[in-house]
Amino acid sequence: MANHKSAQKRNRQRINITARHRAVKSRMRGILKAARAAVAEKSETADSAVKTACVMLDQAASKNVLPTKRAARLKSRLESHLHASKQSAE
Repeated sequence: MANHKSAQKRNRQRINITARHRAVKSRMRGILKAARAAVAEKSETADSAVKTACVMLDQAASKNVLPTKRAARLKSRLESHLHASKQSAE
């Protein structure tokens, strides 16, 4: 339990930031799952799903919800899976 005024304020801030980050991460996971499913099914909406996922990852990285290199890695893997699925379709 925080005893100082500044520590109590910091605790309140931590709770708000954690809730905000949890919401962003949850939404990001759902969008990534949908994009991966679209790529696996080779659906016509795979391009837009991957683009949406990349935008969401960039936003999460800019808000420090996840590290920038992790976002880049996830985007790279998603794009390479999309490219591979397009190549196998041809």
